[in-house]
Amino acid sequence: MRYLIIGAGAVGGTIGGRLYESGHPVVLVARGEHLAALRGEGLRFTTPEGTRLLPVPAVGGPADVTLTTEDVLVLAVKTQHSQALLDEWSVQPVSGPDGRPAGTAGELLPLVCAQNGVENERLALRRFRRVYAMCVWLPSTHLAPGRVSAAGSPCSGMLHLGRFPSGTDDTAAAIAADLAASHFDAPVTAEVMAWKYAKLLGNLGNALEAVAGPIDGDTRTAVWRRVQEEGRAALAAAGIASVGAEQQRATRGDRITLLPLPGEERGGGSSWQSLARGTGDIEADHLNGEIVLLGRLHGVPTPVNAALQRLANEFARTGRAPGSLPEAELAALLDL
Repeated sequence: MRYLIIGAGAVGGTIGGRLYESGHPVVLVARGEHLAALRGEGLRFTTPEGTRLLPVPAVGGPADVTLTTEDVLVLAVKTQHSQALLDEWSVQPVSGPDGRPAGTAGELLPLVCAQNGVENERLALRRFRRVYAMCVWLPSTHLAPGRVSAAGSPCSGMLHLGRFPSGTDDTAAAIAADLAASHFDAPVTAEVMAWKYAKLLGNLGNALEAVAGPIDGDTRTAVWRRVQEEGRAALAAAGIASVGAEQQRATRGDRITLLPLPGEERGGGSSWQSLARGTGDIEADHLNGEIVLLGRLHGVPTPVNAALQRLANEFARTGRAPGSLPEAELAALLDL
């Protein structure tokens, strides 16, 4: 199988880089300065084993590659960018073993949503027949064009994988086997969305970290507890199952220990990195905003998640520096 990584940032770059190093055909899909750096120099990939330049093929979009029935599409962008890419890639022609047109990507190819949040799979299923959900536990960083780092050891990350909305199949098993041979733990599970909803609860802190800095001290910890409480209440009201914290800890064990990387500094998670790179948008609408949506649908108040969603979007829109929310404004959230 050949893997086309649509969105070669922190997560996509790490998955693509690791698969490439283990001998699998990989194509990275990127844009702008990142694409230029990948094409000009290669992927500068840093892990606990060191830094190396990987000459992974890189393209700007589907017009630059010929799809075949042996391809797997891995969507690794933030949710706010998913719809346009799903529209673009789903209609691309796919060649069969004889080189003749066999159908479209949406009809024939598996699409893996290696993304935070729980909306991507629903968006994808409108365009693709074969959708796979991936719960991504992969501490990684992408702050400069052409550069990606992942500090996890002995595994770079844990990637639970299954069919969407549920179930497993031979394709999921084959993808998981390739990942397991590429420095990942990749459990195949029929209940992958329960893992993704558990990850969603953890990701509710992304916006808090992005606007107010590391989640430490009394005020940040108190706000973090509030967003978690609201999240659990909204999922319970909606009747949505999620994997518990103890099961998560037991499954991960000591398989992913973060080690210092010479010359690399991990400043924060994915939302913090969006602000640090000045992308102009952020994923809060599909993390905290998912809880706000469920709360409104099921009559559960979620004022702190709503406030963090608003603040994160304001920071992204106006270019405010990550972590710069004054302590007094943060403390005011506890009175909502």
